[in-house]
Amino acid sequence: METPAWILVIILSVTLFIFLVLGIVLLICLIRVTKEAKKVVIQGQGIAETASDIADNVRDFTTVGGLVRYFVDNYVDKAGRSKKRSNAKKTVSSAADKKADAEEKEDE
Repeated sequence: METPAWILVIILSVTLFIFLVLGIVLLICLIRVTKEAKKVVIQGQGIAETASDIADNVRDFTTVGGLVRYFVDNYVDKAGRSKKRSNAKKTVSSAADKKADAEEKEDE
């Protein structure tokens, strides 16, 4: 080969090497940016879920049904009597037991 051909081959080889190195560096940077974007998306989804839960809670407490349900769940047992906060589970279970006993007596 002639000297000008060798010069052209060397120039093209160096140019190809530079673009290859730049491509590898840019690919690594792209992978890092993608990982960061994934973290941002996951965090955004968490925020959206939290906002949805907050909206549901606000909706429940701003409607009459939500307030009545909260009151009934926390202050009234199944028999319609008000219950004490400390013995809530005992009161509900004893009321259910009394009701079952009364039904058995009626059956006899």
